[in-house]
Amino acid sequence: MNRRQFVLRTSLTVSGAVLAAPHLTAETSFPTVRTPVDKRRFHSDAVERTIREVQTAIGNRELAWMFGNCFPNTLDTTVDFSVVDGRPDTYVITGDIDAMWLRDSTAQVWPYLPLMREDHALQQLIAGVINRQTRCILKDPYANAFYKDENKVSEWKSDRTDMKPGVHERKWEVDSLCYPLRLAYYYWKATGDTAPFDAGWQSAVERILQTFREQQRKTGNGPYRFQRRTEVATDTLPGGGYGNPAKPVGMIFSMFRPSDDATIFPFLVPSNFFAVTSLRQAAAMLEQLRHDTTTAAACRSLAHEVERALREHAVVHHPKFGRVYAYEVDAYGNFYCIDDGNVPSLLSLPYLDAAYAHDAVYHNTRRLVLSDGNPYYCQGKAASGPGGPHVGRGMIWPLGLIVEGLTSTSDQEIRHCLVTLQKTHAGTGFMHEAFNQDDPKKFTRSWFAWANTIFGELVLKTFKERPKLLN
Repeated sequence: MNRRQFVLRTSLTVSGAVLAAPHLTAETSFPTVRTPVDKRRFHSDAVERTIREVQTAIGNRELAWMFGNCFPNTLDTTVDFSVVDGRPDTYVITGDIDAMWLRDSTAQVWPYLPLMREDHALQQLIAGVINRQTRCILKDPYANAFYKDENKVSEWKSDRTDMKPGVHERKWEVDSLCYPLRLAYYYWKATGDTAPFDAGWQSAVERILQTFREQQRKTGNGPYRFQRRTEVATDTLPGGGYGNPAKPVGMIFSMFRPSDDATIFPFLVPSNFFAVTSLRQAAAMLEQLRHDTTTAAACRSLAHEVERALREHAVVHHPKFGRVYAYEVDAYGNFYCIDDGNVPSLLSLPYLDAAYAHDAVYHNTRRLVLSDGNPYYCQGKAASGPGGPHVGRGMIWPLGLIVEGLTSTSDQEIRHCLVTLQKTHAGTGFMHEAFNQDDPKKFTRSWFAWANTIFGELVLKTFKERPKLLN
């Protein structure tokens, strides 16, 4: 089952138990909803200490309860750790879908990176994620999601693309190859451990570089095509499976967005910015850890080329907000000014080290995407916040609200995000994929570990930098 099918099957409803949950306030006691200790997938001393520290110190008891549920959710429910051939191996599902997305698996463990130095077991778990991502990329750099069983045949086996056993879905998304580089780089910086970065990892980086170059499409469409028999237009590609055309100017074609929806214009701007940053991180690691100056130079050269093309084609003039980044362009002069609640998004660029928060164009873009100038920005009776096309208009993404908070420098804006998230969890104590702007009890995906863990990241960042906002 893919994400869209899961959304349709849940039909924006939740269980009677959740619907019947009483309204919770900071003064009431809260039910125990975290996975019982004996059923948790992984225990981290450092994570448990952090939960106790935050819950003891902050005055908002509901946020404290939500933090205790959400921050450990990836470890509690989605990780499968083992040792394979003497090396740590970690398979990470998204939550309700038993498959490992390269994007989600990185994002789900990302908030734990600062805690690795005080918890060797946690460090090994994350090293295992890197090792498995390396194997996944070597299997198929164009795939976005994989199974633990490398021989399992996907329910999407009839897709018109080069499906392989062990691949759940083969939607080409630029960010799928950026996230593993981001995780590898910051794991190395946080620990100094070089064990995951062997010749196999080096080969995976070379495959990433090769794939990015192929998808610049300078000499033709390249080897990737994708079509699916479906009534959902965004689950397949036009143009005989190669997508809509774009001028080959140096940016990287992304056929799908991080939501797994097809792009309209193939140059997905946030993902190309992400690629620039990731390629430079890969270059630093190749030089220092593998002494591979040739591939490192090639990564930097490609990063420079993509960056130059972004400067020339990604900045457009908006009649109200001035110079802004478009969400998608085709380099023929056509562009699409929206944003998506998923990550990478235009809003998330500083979070991904792909733009500076004080950059004038980013500032204008932020004003645009957090306004009614963005057709997917939601303003309803219950809440306002970023949405996206994946589940339709009027549905706010907690991921978007969380990223708004993580990238903000304003106490008022961060407080707005926290208060909104506190008001809209529908009594469950957890985050969801999206909720209705007028009725938060109508939500999609009751088990979405990435949203849970990144909510914990927002609370923890606020606790360290602006603790008064949690009281």
